[in-house]
Amino acid sequence: MTEEARLELVTDGVAPVTEGWFVVNAADAQWIRHPHFGWQCVFEASGAVTRRREDLEHVTFPQLGFNLVVLERGKPKGLYHREGQQEAFLVLRGECLLLVEGQERQLRRWDFFHSPPGTEHVFIGTSDESCILLCAGARLGYPGLFYPRAEVAVRHGAAADEETSSGAEAYAPHGHWRPAPYPGLL
Repeated sequence: MTEEARLELVTDGVAPVTEGWFVVNAADAQWIRHPHFGWQCVFEASGAVTRRREDLEHVTFPQLGFNLVVLERGKPKGLYHREGQQEAFLVLRGECLLLVEGQERQLRRWDFFHSPPGTEHVFIGTSDESCILLCAGARLGYPGLFYPRAEVAVRHGAAADEETSSGAEAYAPHGHWRPAPYPGLL
């Protein structure tokens, strides 16, 4: 029988600190914020989120990860990239621009994007109301991770400064995500 995970307050929200099943409302969960990339609800107690609580076990989802992302107008979700695992995205609210394989596609509420392994992509917020994306992806490492310096991403401020296969190098000029209270947008 699978045990229920213990949820605890980690910085500004709750996250699992033991393995097991759990239920948490996104408004109560742990959120992180980046001035260039917006808001994310990560649902798990990873080192990036709990850096102020070294006493906590870092519980992560080993096979499949889910995040909620809140995009503000003109801001990217991250940097244009491709990786060796599949990902899936569903627009829950608002609109965004999908940059995919050198193309631009406008997405609106309820649009779904499946990204097979090796697909270059990133999202840019385009609506006056914040865009909310549900993101899901395999958690099997990052084989094939690459950040190309594609013109479509450069135009939108979503390209790495130089092409690299290192996430740490690609994001180094942008600083770190920080724990933040629930943004009150859901």
